[in-house]
Amino acid sequence: MSDLAAFQALPLVLLGAGGHAKVVLSLVRAAGLALHGVCDPALARQGVAQWRGLPVLGGDEALDALAPSAVALANGIGQLAQGTLRRDVYERLARRGFRFPALVHPQAWVDPSAVLADGVQVMAGAVVQADCRVGENTIVNTRASLDHDCLIGAHVHVAPGACLCGTVSVGDGAFVGAGATVLPNLTLGERAVVAAGATLARSLPADAHHLPHRSGPRAGHSQDNPQDLNR
Repeated sequence: MSDLAAFQALPLVLLGAGGHAKVVLSLVRAAGLALHGVCDPALARQGVAQWRGLPVLGGDEALDALAPSAVALANGIGQLAQGTLRRDVYERLARRGFRFPALVHPQAWVDPSAVLADGVQVMAGAVVQADCRVGENTIVNTRASLDHDCLIGAHVHVAPGACLCGTVSVGDGAFVGAGATVLPNLTLGERAVVAAGATLARSLPADAHHLPHRSGPRAGHSQDNPQDLNR
């Protein structure tokens, strides 16, 4: 068996037990992958022994008892707009030698020419078209779509129902909100944010925010704080 095949065949430990972890768990089970258990500090503090049929191994310290060569990890920590927790956990554990396989739901479509880095998660109903490249630890969430030749950086979240048209480039840590549309040939800089429901018709520099056009006296009210974005 090749090194890559052996890595992909390792039993998985799920990190986290929140909403995103539920979706990752559904993906893993739909794909028929082996599960070793879940690590979650909150569950460990509460003394919970099982979560959704999985044994609770403990908090983060439970990984100290596991050899990186014996298990692989599935990152169940969600990605907020401009949040860093998911990235921080991924990078810390990768430095320790743990690996995160790319996970693709059996009801997603990924063209054979697409390249998915370690830790990429492609959820149910998502589409990744020809010659796309998706960087490590990136989420292509439920029913999101990447059309041909998109270049997606690391630690990006393309939220549920978002659509990136052809030849879009997205920098590391960027966030494309639920139901947003990015028109062809545009570039999003690192940590740029496209709000839920917005249509982006121009490139965004690093750290910029694009809000949807709203009419009326409450225009943009719910989008003033990037933490209010749908996720």
